[in-house]
Amino acid sequence: MEPLAPRSPSAPRLLTIIGGSGFIGTALTEVFARAGWRVRIVCRNPGRAQRLKPLGDVGQISIVRGDVRIPASLLPALDGADAAINLVGILDEKSGQRFAEVQARGAGAAAAAAARQGVRAYVHMSAIGADPASPSAYGRTKGEGEAAVLAACPADGGCRAAIVRPSLVFGAEDGFTNRFAGLIAAAPLIPVVCPETRFQPLFVGDLADATLAILVRLLDGAEPGGTIWELGGPEVLSMRQIMAFIAETIGADKPMVDTPDFAARLMAGFGFLPGAPLTKDQYLMLQRDNIVSHGAKGLADLGIDATPMGAVAPDWLARFRAGGRFAKTAGA
Repeated sequence: MEPLAPRSPSAPRLLTIIGGSGFIGTALTEVFARAGWRVRIVCRNPGRAQRLKPLGDVGQISIVRGDVRIPASLLPALDGADAAINLVGILDEKSGQRFAEVQARGAGAAAAAAARQGVRAYVHMSAIGADPASPSAYGRTKGEGEAAVLAACPADGGCRAAIVRPSLVFGAEDGFTNRFAGLIAAAPLIPVVCPETRFQPLFVGDLADATLAILVRLLDGAEPGGTIWELGGPEVLSMRQIMAFIAETIGADKPMVDTPDFAARLMAGFGFLPGAPLTKDQYLMLQRDNIVSHGAKGLADLGIDATPMGAVAPDWLARFRAGGRFAKTAGA
């Protein structure tokens, strides 16, 4: 483990990102480093995060080992931090990880460790659809995790916590637009599961800017603890519309076929098999729209203009076009 620098009144603010080695963690690291913060990334496999060090100046970004399933491992990583973010979550139960231990008990343990170490501002990254009564284990444990965080960091305590619920997050390194672009490019037709389910796709850069703004407000006392933020982009799109956008962007003129519900349920029934396209729990998640609730606090309250998918996604999806990014696009 790298030595942990002590907090100094004159030093830049220090942020600990729990589970910061992935897609969203990369965007957060870049935004906070650019804003002058020191960033400490916590992950189970520190080697995965070494690539993030060039996002800051020498010594600005450090990496330590920690696991939300082992609460004691988080205490050194949170020592001296002004603020912390928990990004840990899973979409599928594999590699020995279970929804309950990661997203419910793990979320509570991370928040409790932050409060114990004197962290003053805390963001828990949840998801739209988090609900202890959700039929899906993912949504249910996300809801239980939120409750555990707010119990560990009460509104009148020393650690102010905020819950951030993003919709579908997209960006150059995401596992959604890139995955489906690859499938669409290779397949003779485009099957669409749950075609009418609606999303409000959120650009990862907007999510990172919003998280920075929320933490600053918490630290400055401009925002009380316990606030829930629901973040979505400027467009509400069905799954069919998203697939059509990706297909058009990569120049794939192929028939689009809605997958009948019985067929989607059948696929989900084999979700336990390696390489299965859909798990039973993911099918249950797709039965509900993933859009911002009416009246919820969101990007506009932070003064952030949401970025539409069409404004940025062609930059990274171009590589899926026949002939690569230099191939002619429709209308060119």
